[in-house]
Amino acid sequence: MKATGVDRREVLQGVAAAGVAGVMGPGPTVARQVAPALFVSHGSPMTALDTDAYPQALKRFGDGAGPVKALVVVSAHWETDARVHVTATAAPPLVYDFYGFPEAMYRLRYPAPGAPELALDVVSRLTSAGIPAVGEAARGLDHGVWVPLMHAFPEARVPVIQVALPADATPAMVAKMGEALRPLRAEGVLLMGSGGVVHNLRRVNFSSKAASVEAWAAEFDAWVAGKLAARDYVGLQSWRDAPNARLAHPSAEHWLPIYFVLGAALPEDRLTPVFEGFHHGTLSMRSFALRT
Repeated sequence: MKATGVDRREVLQGVAAAGVAGVMGPGPTVARQVAPALFVSHGSPMTALDTDAYPQALKRFGDGAGPVKALVVVSAHWETDARVHVTATAAPPLVYDFYGFPEAMYRLRYPAPGAPELALDVVSRLTSAGIPAVGEAARGLDHGVWVPLMHAFPEARVPVIQVALPADATPAMVAKMGEALRPLRAEGVLLMGSGGVVHNLRRVNFSSKAASVEAWAAEFDAWVAGKLAARDYVGLQSWRDAPNARLAHPSAEHWLPIYFVLGAALPEDRLTPVFEGFHHGTLSMRSFALRT
């Protein structure tokens, strides 16, 4: 995939009158709270069975996320041509898009509801922003969505919608998707990107989850951490020139979801770490949230 720059954009000043309340109902009377935006490095599917520091960190995030009406997620594991597809079923199935794992992995369930009317609203917002989109009734949630959500929102009560990455997407295009959906945060919709800060399966030490971190992976991860800490989101456009970028991401699909989250950023957001660390020597599990 070719990656180009992320444009700095003006923050949208208003929220569409209907918003989520218009398509999902007003819900309980609560003080309006802007939902976070979340980037998750989802790592191996096996994290679904883990109970260590990483799933614990996701659980702490979920517990502190406040009232969330719905989740809209872009995952590295779904790309579509021509138009961006959006899951639009009331009961999205799980996609077990991995092979050769223990049988227990294929018995896992995450029965979160969908939200077809909200999905159509997402389609409308993307299309209005110049990103052709369409509802998808057949496709379910891949492991880049349901594995981290099993830990962050284990009761599976919050409706989940998945949005595909455009094939051959650029960072600017994915950031524009986040920008188009950013007003939904003010209506209690949590926007999430799921990928990986460092993701090169050819360099993963599958034999040891606690393997020593390889220097090249640590260097790229530190570059990303520095850009995030400085809120230099536009500076992240130069990721191809970052230290060891070709090793960190031989292809860009696990990197691009970060721009969905950064495109949804508000000036008043605080960047808060959710998890920092590595699995299997090279998989950076760095995850963070943007909160007002």
